[in-house]
Amino acid sequence: MLCVFASHNSQEEMEQEKRTRPAVAMAGFVQQTAGHKGAYSSQRKKEGEGRSCIRYRCGLTNTIQDVLNQRPGWVEVKDDGEWDFNWCDVGWLRENFDHSYMEEHVRISHFRNHYELTRKNLMVKNLKSEYHIFVEEFKRSPGSTWIMKPVARSQGKGIFLFRKLKDIIDWRKDGSRSEEQKDEAQVESYVAQRYIENPYLIAGRKFDLRVYVLVTSYIPLKAWLYRDGFARFSNTRFSLSSIDDQYVHLTNVAVQKTAPDYDPEKGCKWQMQQLRQYLTAKHGFETVQTLFKEIDNIFIRSLISVQKTIINDKHCFELYGYDILLDQDLKPWLIEVNASPSLTASSQEDYELKYGLLEDTLHIVDMEGRLTGKEKRVGGFDLMWNDGPVYTDVGLEALGSSCLVENTLLGCVNDRQKQLQQLLKPFPGQKRT
Repeated sequence: MLCVFASHNSQEEMEQEKRTRPAVAMAGFVQQTAGHKGAYSSQRKKEGEGRSCIRYRCGLTNTIQDVLNQRPGWVEVKDDGEWDFNWCDVGWLRENFDHSYMEEHVRISHFRNHYELTRKNLMVKNLKSEYHIFVEEFKRSPGSTWIMKPVARSQGKGIFLFRKLKDIIDWRKDGSRSEEQKDEAQVESYVAQRYIENPYLIAGRKFDLRVYVLVTSYIPLKAWLYRDGFARFSNTRFSLSSIDDQYVHLTNVAVQKTAPDYDPEKGCKWQMQQLRQYLTAKHGFETVQTLFKEIDNIFIRSLISVQKTIINDKHCFELYGYDILLDQDLKPWLIEVNASPSLTASSQEDYELKYGLLEDTLHIVDMEGRLTGKEKRVGGFDLMWNDGPVYTDVGLEALGSSCLVENTLLGCVNDRQKQLQQLLKPFPGQKRT
């Protein structure tokens, strides 16, 4: 159950946002404006033809910068330079996208209105939840716990739990809002979600899953699922006796690393493969197979829900970070979708995961023209949807069955380096080793 609440001054802020929001380019792009150099290129080559030099711009300073710096034939340009590839933040996109002319080969790391899926209030709208039944639903489940989240914030900021309608009334009057919430003038509305009071626990601790999905087209929908991901654990044993303890209820690393007894050496993460092995050992292969199939369905249904709303553009791609929570019955719940999942590593293991993830993302975007377009796997990514479900090339025939098997292997072995060596031809100017 999801619904949207406006804060006490949201209407004024929303009107201001409307006045300052750039117009959406519904078809094509407007000519670039004076003073802004965009994606012009002297390399006028056909679609799919390899390029010996890729000029890139990057608005982030974390793992993606390392991946781009070490990619053969890629050269970084300054802010006012001409670029072929742009890994931008959403702020740059909002300010510049509608004023940039893009040639055929150019790629950029967000769809124009990516927020239709990732803004919590718009996700509610597109998933067809009803705001007006919140009070009825609340009264139907007396004593239940609910969670409030600002629609455009991240890393656990501004989140709080409540059990009484009076708590919301007081909050809207600014009477019980924390100093942090009072200072967040830019947050104009919140989403209320029914809190999962019976989460699946490991060693008494709550966790959620971070899973990566790459979308390279919405029309037709083409989506790739990464095999690796991780479970983020709370640092404190779960209990509903105190709904104000963020170290119990929020699994965000940004929150957990501030806990007094947090150990940075141990961290609070399990790799997805480790989690799947644990669940399989405890619940059996069939049960866990069903669970992960239901998780796959969450990805597809959420993407289809915005397929007609997202402004599709061949220049754009999007790497989403999905947050999934399991309850004690092994039912998966979609918590939220992130358009800018954190690419900052919290450990060496985390760095290696994200480095491989980003490297394989660039392989699929394929600025160098090394792919045929018919691949079902590229590194750690498996193509799970291509205008319809994708099935593995090798089904269950060897086991005497003719059933089709979906091409998704979340939490399975990720032998990406071996697969890439077999798949990819060398970079331009390189010899295969």
